[in-house]
Amino acid sequence: MNAEAAKMIAIAITIGVGAIGPALSIGTIAGKAVEALGRNPEAESSIRTAMILGMAFAEAIAIYALVVSLILKFA
Repeated sequence: MNAEAAKMIAIAITIGVGAIGPALSIGTIAGKAVEALGRNPEAESSIRTAMILGMAFAEAIAIYALVVSLILKFA
């Protein structure tokens, strides 16, 4: 295996592993928000705000993984 192939494998692993955690956490956040809305529909605005904030923070981790993989690709 040459250096270019190893580099491509590292890039694939970086973005693959970096996307698994945020995907799982966003699914969990959405599921728990739906459960909370089912229990207390009057609190929809505060639940929605907390859900969107949590999803944004989880998505930031995926963006960091994307940036690292792009740095690996073009460095």
